[in-house]
Amino acid sequence: MGAPTSSAATPGAAGARVGVVTFPGTLDDRDAARAVTLAGAEAVRLWHADESLSGVDAVILPGGFSYGDYLRCGAIARFAPIMDAVIAAAEGGMPVLGICNGFQVLCEAHLLPGALVRNDSQQFVCRDQKLRIENAETAWTSDFTAGQEIVIPLKNGEGGYMADDAALDMLEGEGRVVARYLEVNPNGSRNDIAGITDASGRIVGLMPHPEHAVEAGYGPDTAAGMRTGLDGQGFFTSVISALVNA
Repeated sequence: MGAPTSSAATPGAAGARVGVVTFPGTLDDRDAARAVTLAGAEAVRLWHADESLSGVDAVILPGGFSYGDYLRCGAIARFAPIMDAVIAAAEGGMPVLGICNGFQVLCEAHLLPGALVRNDSQQFVCRDQKLRIENAETAWTSDFTAGQEIVIPLKNGEGGYMADDAALDMLEGEGRVVARYLEVNPNGSRNDIAGITDASGRIVGLMPHPEHAVEAGYGPDTAAGMRTGLDGQGFFTSVISALVNA
């Protein structure tokens, strides 16, 4: 199978270019690319077999079922050729966001601690999920405020975030929990964790899907009952701000 063609997006704010990786089985790459475009940056399509990031300024690993989720979710994708470049760039300071399956890939690549396991209900969960933004100082959350509550879609079968007590104490003590589930914990994640960051604040993993809440009228209802559909937009505008102000 050949590589996907590049997005038709045009360069956005200060020419920021955000790569979106497609693995076999990825489902949400087009949605993530559209979210990037709507936020004002250029979305660059990247293929799992690529060995270069094509000069992008940030990378998104989107959701789906990479390589059919064989072995473990994200376990095979972690060894895709492009991941060598992603890991090197991330370790060099490039902002990287892993959404759902992308979060699983980041954990498998040891760019983030812990693991995502089968939901405690043993069922696939699809719902509009209320979150609280805990850390608004990362490259992907700076356009939010700490404590802000948002509603974005969640859809996963292996979304339970697990880490040992020492790792949890470290994440909590260093303020590295990015987002936390409110009202209901949909998958049994420890400490109601929905997303975390690395120590630099540039690598973020998030289980819910902000890319499905970036267009007015199409996202889930907000806490105020207004169907704005924009609660996920801040994740994408934040990284553009981080790149422009770097």
